[in-house]
Amino acid sequence: MEYASSGGGGGSHSPREHHREDHEDGSDSQRRNKRYHRHTSNQIQRLESVFKECPHPDEKQRMQLSRELGLAPRQIKFWFQNRRTQLKAQHERQDNSTLRAENDKIRCENIAFREAMKNCICPNCGPTPLNEDSYFDDQKMRLENLHLKEELDRVSSIAAKYIGRPISQLPSIPPFHISPLDLSMGTSTFGTQQGLFNVGGCSGVGSSLDLDLLQGISSNSMPNFPYQPGSLSEMDKSLMSTIATNALEEFLRILHTNEPLWIKSTIDGKDFLNLETYERMFPKAITRVKNPNVRVEASRDSTVVIMNSSNLAEMFIDANKWKELFSTIVSSARTVEVLSSGIMGGNNGSLQLMYEELQVLSPHVSAREFYFLRYSQQIEQGTWAIVDVSYDFPQDNQFSPQLRSHRFPSGCLIQDFTNGQSKVTWIEHVEVEDKTLPHRFFKNLIFNGLAFGAERWLATLQRMCERNACLMVTTNPTHDFGGAITSPEGKRSMMKLAQRMVTNFCASISTSNGQRWTILSGLDEVGVRVNVHKSTDPGQPNGVVLSAATTIWLPIPPHIVFNFFKDERKRPQWDVLSNGNPVQEVAHIANGSHPGNCISVLRAFSNTQNNMLILQESCIDSSGALVVYCPIDLPSINIAMNGEDPSYIPLLPSGFSISPDGQQDQGGGEDGASTSSSTSKNIGRCSGSLVTVAFQILVSNLPSAKLNMDSVTTVNNLISTTIHQIKASLNCPTSS
Repeated sequence: MEYASSGGGGGSHSPREHHREDHEDGSDSQRRNKRYHRHTSNQIQRLESVFKECPHPDEKQRMQLSRELGLAPRQIKFWFQNRRTQLKAQHERQDNSTLRAENDKIRCENIAFREAMKNCICPNCGPTPLNEDSYFDDQKMRLENLHLKEELDRVSSIAAKYIGRPISQLPSIPPFHISPLDLSMGTSTFGTQQGLFNVGGCSGVGSSLDLDLLQGISSNSMPNFPYQPGSLSEMDKSLMSTIATNALEEFLRILHTNEPLWIKSTIDGKDFLNLETYERMFPKAITRVKNPNVRVEASRDSTVVIMNSSNLAEMFIDANKWKELFSTIVSSARTVEVLSSGIMGGNNGSLQLMYEELQVLSPHVSAREFYFLRYSQQIEQGTWAIVDVSYDFPQDNQFSPQLRSHRFPSGCLIQDFTNGQSKVTWIEHVEVEDKTLPHRFFKNLIFNGLAFGAERWLATLQRMCERNACLMVTTNPTHDFGGAITSPEGKRSMMKLAQRMVTNFCASISTSNGQRWTILSGLDEVGVRVNVHKSTDPGQPNGVVLSAATTIWLPIPPHIVFNFFKDERKRPQWDVLSNGNPVQEVAHIANGSHPGNCISVLRAFSNTQNNMLILQESCIDSSGALVVYCPIDLPSINIAMNGEDPSYIPLLPSGFSISPDGQQDQGGGEDGASTSSSTSKNIGRCSGSLVTVAFQILVSNLPSAKLNMDSVTTVNNLISTTIHQIKASLNCPTSS
């Protein structure tokens, strides 16, 4: 191989030197090519928005971004790697800077302390000898002084709360973080960080009220599972796999069979199961003790939702996403054991043992518990079956007698439709025994299948898919926001904050295993129920939280009640905490096809509270409606509106759950009000509404605080006054 000499210098180079120069020239050329390759601002903006949602996209997501942005998959992959590295470096620099400053502060304190010890002279004892023992004694005294100062600060804060003003004579204390809705112990003020709302209440400090509410309560109570992860034997797994396969076969047969298995109701056109035909078609060996007091609920329904089949299947397999999707129905859910992760790590063939609790949004209806197998199977391209079936533990298992609900093969068939939509056919087939007999308010709702039937699941799914579609929209129609939210990131952040608020509200009125309610007498025949728990979640204010709720019946269709709560012009008629002040909507985000499905930021006209706003989400579908709100300070709202992470903004929401009472309206029930076709199916045909009124109050910032009698009395008066004003505004009789 020949090597030419370099020109211009007159000298020659060795082959190795010439090869190194060629290599360096090639590297320089590559670096120049890379230097001039720049992503467009639109590409960077899109990549940044995806990175906020998912810093580790899988291959499918990278391919989708590649097609969308016109970049190679390797470019997408390297961009995310570089972005993660950059973010990690930023965090490390911040941590190093913080630690360096803290270290310097401690060093300065140590130097000052040593200097002070040198100059410390007792008039009786003389100078202090600076030996090693005295140094450690001084350190011990310093720590003891710090401990005493903390105790003094804590006592000072409590005393200041009782007196109602700061105690200037005592040393200053670090400011407590007051929640958006705060009930100070022994005072007559409901307030936010700055005392936004004031109502009359009992003054002074009453005697301590135990109510047996604080014993054994935790924010994440969950029953012990019969099996811990990894403890299932191969025989158990084989049995579960067989049960799931048989359940899938039965589910598909039931799904595609009509009469005489499914019979249409002549009253509302819904499908109900012919139990005699079912038992003939699917005879089962009796493995469980048959209780004569149990009843069977079975329903079938279908609808079209805005989400493709694969994404829906993925959300159903993930217990956390599934609970968030159905937060109004599923009060708690957990995967106990993953028996199969699916073919090639996908969802096809996935099998897991799960636990769930289902609720009606009222503390007067018992939750339903299930241990069940969830099996996911892709029937064909674009068609998925998600099947649930209860798993019966051995009779000698200590958990078996506690289960009062049994799920026969149930679930949904998801089929891809046009334009990214899916047709979902849902079957709900359970055998239940209520822990307590339902109150007469709820009998029609439960026995007619409106409480836990397929129609409620699908109505919720349809509404949440619409909400998710609005969340994914990247355009920024400023007229929809009232000009307050200026970016798609701000919109998504606000929607996530509102979703967490709604989830928190639903959990606060749950009767799941971890919630213990005490009935207060006097308001109506169902009574107000109170619950206390210690809040430690980052998205809630730390301390003791008092939840109070009750349900009333109104002889008015649900959509009219919903419109009443939704109209900000009528808010002073029922909102006791607003002191009759009008409110103005300053921001608005639509999150569904129905005009009532939206997120609002409201400003109350008050001379004292100009930095406080109200975050509110309202939604309605054929199964019912929600109006949930929470006072929140202006800096927190700005964090969300600017697109920053809202996960640590403390929320303590209150609001209303509105559901049909299950009684058929003989006169049509529309009353001239406009409702969309998707919500009028149940909402319009019911004669009355069940309205759950719920408030959450921060009793104390101290987790060890005792519940005060005045707190319970004041919140009871708050609910009583709110209900009285609602009935007066809607011209309803005052007695239930």
